[in-house]
Amino acid sequence: MFKNKQYDGQAIDTLVGPQVTLHGDLVFSGGLYVEGRIYGRVIAEDGKPAVLTLAEQGRIEGEVQVPVVVLNGELQGDVYASDRVELAAKARVLGNVHYKVVEMRAGATLTGRLIHVDAEAGVQAGPTLVAANG
Repeated sequence: MFKNKQYDGQAIDTLVGPQVTLHGDLVFSGGLYVEGRIYGRVIAEDGKPAVLTLAEQGRIEGEVQVPVVVLNGELQGDVYASDRVELAAKARVLGNVHYKVVEMRAGATLTGRLIHVDAEAGVQAGPTLVAANG
């Protein structure tokens, strides 16, 4: 139903709607758009492309392990993004964010640490910030 649908330039394969509450771990590939609540880990399938988008009204309580993470809602748990993390203006994160590239917009809040992980060497370094356009 959502195959080839897009939101904000991102393809959506799976939608967790605003009336949905999920208890348990969610493993996915492709594009996952969350408007509801997830209480459990959100994990991308190994070796497959995956993008998690957490809408402003969405909430996740649990660890996130996804290559590309776009947050604009509330997340309580650590984030492990092997590619990039975008913290939009309404993002509220309570946990550490492990990233290769990060973009943080004005208004986003992070209670935790930004931890840069060199994907090739597994070495931690200082933060790398990407300037927001506009």
